[in-house]
Amino acid sequence: MRKKEMRLIVTFHTTTDAMAMEKLCKQNSISGRLIPVPGSVSAGCGMCWCTNLQEKEKICDFLEAKDLKVQTILECMI
Repeated sequence: MRKKEMRLIVTFHTTTDAMAMEKLCKQNSISGRLIPVPGSVSAGCGMCWCTNLQEKEKICDFLEAKDLKVQTILECMI
């Protein structure tokens, strides 16, 4: 079993928004990946972008620059 650690997760209202995030992050070399929303979090589409906590400022700036629609940004033990 993998050791749990604090991670940054970005949740979305729709799967389309989550997939847009994945595509843009890959194109712009932004670290992270789509994962199912952790059970401790309630979110719209069931998918979230997961990355290191150290990436928070970079992700927030990226989301604003690309005008991506997100539900919430959380720090979560996963």
